This record gives sequence, structure tokens and C-alpha cells, in this order.
Amino acid sequence: MRQPSAGEALAAALSAEYAAIYAYGRIGVRLSGAARDAARQAEAAHRRRRDALVVQLTTAGGVVPPDRAGYALPFPVTDRASALRLAAEVEERTAAHWRAALASTTGADRDQALAALVEYAVRATRWRKTAGQTPLTVPFPGRPT
Repeated sequence: MRQPSAGEALAAALSAEYAAIYAYGRIGVRLSGAARDAARQAEAAHRRRRDALVVQLTTAGGVVPPDRAGYALPFPVTDRASALRLAAEVEERTAAHWRAALASTTGADRDQALAALVEYAVRATRWRKTAGQTPLTVPFPGRPT
């Protein structure tokens, strides 16, 4: 199996950011109070990372994958519990794309991938704590189970 180039890995991470932003639109409407604020902050963080990636890939002459009108969610989001569960899963799935980018990147791109992986692993842990899920942490964040 061929290892993707740095540009391909970052483009895949960008696609994951698009999906995360979409999911947070569904998550936020099922939350209130501090959890809703946390969801807004998470969505804003994904938007910032998306915007930076678009600029980075465009400047480098790379392929910028298009955003889609919608994304399939892994399960219906009908209440607070399912919204919190999805928030943790979104962070884990997005972290997985950034973890995969570690193998294809070097220098500042690798630092960027590691920072995203750590940020999303921490956020997933916070969502699991808010939801009352155990275990709170996973042994290898972003690694498929």
C-alpha cells in the first residue's frame, strides 16, 4: 500500500475538517449551557484549521478537495446523549486523519499534524467526560480500534 504524499495527507485531513464542521452543526442544537458553548468553540477550532489548510494547500499548489453539501452521520443525533457521543466520535475520527498525516509529513507540516492530533484527542476526552462515558481516554488517540 502506497503512503500518501504530504499534500494528499493534508487534503484528507481537510476533508475530515469539513465533516467535523458539518457534524457540529447537528451536535450544537441538541446541547445547552456549557456543553453548547464547548461545541461552538470546537466548531470554531475546526473552521480555523480548515481555513488554514485551504490557504496552505492553495499556496503550495496542492489539490484542495471540495466541501460537500452534507455528510452521513454514523448514527442519528436526537438528544443530548447522542450529541455528546457524536462529538467524541467526531474528534476521534478527525484525529485519525491527522495521525495518518504524521507518517507523510515533515517539519512544520508534521508539527501541525501532531498539534491537531493532540488537540482533538484532548477534546474527545473532554466530551467523554461530559457524557459520563468510560474509559475517558484511549490508549492511542486517532488509531483505529
